[in-house]
Amino acid sequence: MFNLIIRYFGFLKHVPLVPHLYDALLKIQVFFTNRALLNYMDDVTEQVSEWQNITISTHKYGGTQFNLNDVELGHLHGNGLLDVLLNREVKTDLMRNHNILDHHTFKNSGWISFRIKRSDDRNIAIEILERAYMFRQKR
Repeated sequence: MFNLIIRYFGFLKHVPLVPHLYDALLKIQVFFTNRALLNYMDDVTEQVSEWQNITISTHKYGGTQFNLNDVELGHLHGNGLLDVLLNREVKTDLMRNHNILDHHTFKNSGWISFRIKRSDDRNIAIEILERAYMFRQKR
């Protein structure tokens, strides 16, 4: 459903507040269908926020954005979809070892998408963000 909305109604992301409203609706849906997912997402946000020079903000298209020195590492949508910018080498390595896909919109780029579904997935999400964090710190 998420991909369908993005594909056919993605143009609405440029309308003020619409992406944030949609993300809030995703969280409401998760609240009723998979409440544990909200806890997993909170765990990821809490752990990543403890890293040095990390700030948390609202992503321009809804969700929670993770920043290193005011540069976006990635963002977590209200349905547990984590989008992270990596270099191609790290992206290839992670895609080989985990159920990680090309970004849902920016195919064949450095962006990846990973869907948090289960308790174990939060550790993978943290690993992905940590790899992006380490890469960005070296730059």
